[in-house]
Amino acid sequence: MTVLVVTNDFPPRQGGIETFVRSLCDELPDVVVYTSREPGDTAYDATLPFPVIRDRTSMLLPTARVTKRAVGLMREHGADRILFGAAAPLGLMGPALRRAGARRIVAMTHGHETWWAGVPGARRALRRIGDAADTVTTVSSWCAERIAPALSPAAAQRMRRLTPGVDTSRFAPGCGGEQIREGLGLDGRPVVACVSRLIRRKGQDTLIRAWSRVQRSVPDARLLLVGGGPDREYLEELAVTAGVADAVVFTGPVPWPEIPPYVDAADVFAMPCRTRRFGLEPEALGIVTLEASATGKPVVVGDSGGAADTVVHGTTGYLVDPYNPAAVGVRLVELLTNAQDRAALGAAGRKWIEDEWTWGRSGAVLRELLDA
Repeated sequence: MTVLVVTNDFPPRQGGIETFVRSLCDELPDVVVYTSREPGDTAYDATLPFPVIRDRTSMLLPTARVTKRAVGLMREHGADRILFGAAAPLGLMGPALRRAGARRIVAMTHGHETWWAGVPGARRALRRIGDAADTVTTVSSWCAERIAPALSPAAAQRMRRLTPGVDTSRFAPGCGGEQIREGLGLDGRPVVACVSRLIRRKGQDTLIRAWSRVQRSVPDARLLLVGGGPDREYLEELAVTAGVADAVVFTGPVPWPEIPPYVDAADVFAMPCRTRRFGLEPEALGIVTLEASATGKPVVVGDSGGAADTVVHGTTGYLVDPYNPAAVGVRLVELLTNAQDRAALGAAGRKWIEDEWTWGRSGAVLRELLDA
């Protein structure tokens, strides 16, 4: 079984989908990747144990030229299985690759396809993608419920859930948090961390608005915002306006390989993500929440899209109303002031990840779909 992975989402570009696709490649016996150009890609690709073919463009689209190149790579490498790293729009190449000899085609979805499912023209394209694939995968039950109506009945019946896994050797209790605390001047302080791009959908602004309530009960608590993004200036100004600027620490961008110690530096992980733009921007899953659980941290997660799948409410953490900073603050205070509850939730989260969210488990599902 040789698999041609066709994707725009691949390192060295950083992101949850890129990590998902790259990690699945390690679970396949023989793989070739066809992807787009990215700064730093030559050095990165040289470290990989499988071939990566970069297109001349920075974004693959299902054009005649790109389709012809994919067909050529299939024949050159003897690939008869296709994995589309993101179903839309690259899955539109499915019929041509099938005619070229593809025996199995799997098209992954990650959340943005829920937008395609709700827009007439894009909805028709998604239906074509589903009909061309043997399986369309979804990352959460919420995504499946919204994508299925856009597919034909037969394609909807063939849908399967394929979730990302967590590297529990990298994300583990004690993986370097003390050094991060020391470096940031957080020794001895209660810390709530949010690790994500700084965009409003992720809910860092809700945490800042909640922080004055947190400080009334836990005066020395600090909010650690890890990551970069377009909303940093807005968030910094909001912290000043809310009177909590001295209690909010911005790290700026952190390379993905260096993320685990920042998660480990927290007493509580919080990402009160929310759905924006009239439902078009939900949280499809939230792999960072699962990584926090693997690190033994209790999690506080916003009730948006598929984010509910990343927490067992009351067992590994809590699902909260992301539009209610006061309620978020109350929940954070409860956790910061009760070490016994934090420990119990964190231990339960670690066990849940080890049991249900490993890359080996995800890889087994994918191999089954490609070899059916």
